[in-house]
Amino acid sequence: MNDRFHYDALVDDALRSVVRRVLTQVAEKGLPGSHHFYISFRSNDPGVQLPEYLRAKYPDEMTIVLQHQYWDLVIGEETFEVTVSFNKQQEHIKVPFAALSAFVDPSVRFGLQFDRKEKVADDKPVATAPAPLPVADKRPAQADPAGAEDKPADASAETKPEDAASKIVKLDSFRKK
Repeated sequence: MNDRFHYDALVDDALRSVVRRVLTQVAEKGLPGSHHFYISFRSNDPGVQLPEYLRAKYPDEMTIVLQHQYWDLVIGEETFEVTVSFNKQQEHIKVPFAALSAFVDPSVRFGLQFDRKEKVADDKPVATAPAPLPVADKRPAQADPAGAEDKPADASAETKPEDAASKIVKLDSFRKK
């Protein structure tokens, strides 16, 4: 059966608009309460702008944390921009929403995972392995807290895919193949 409507792409677009709306509210009013976000994105996607040393360190995927040390959050129609701290140095990054692989707000146990569709020779979409999501109980090393070691604001090293998968409901399980 041919899916002429490409429902999977429509759903992913709708879920990315959820992230856009949440980030827009945060840009306007700040983070309320204990909310904070782990945002994972494919660092090699077109339109991703980040310093070359970060791209070299995270050539495929990168996770940033928006909690205490972020500045200048700007939301566009297709991208968001933010300045975050890496190794006590502020770095500006720009990420297209299309490059997102995961969005998690562990304070309320909410997470979204986006599937990337690749076209193969026979033009059938094939899903790549989804990015692992951070576990709500684990917190990554925060950049620049008093007396902390120099570590990037990246949670991907502390992720346990089996724990995260048990807490996330993927819409793919409801889709007809």
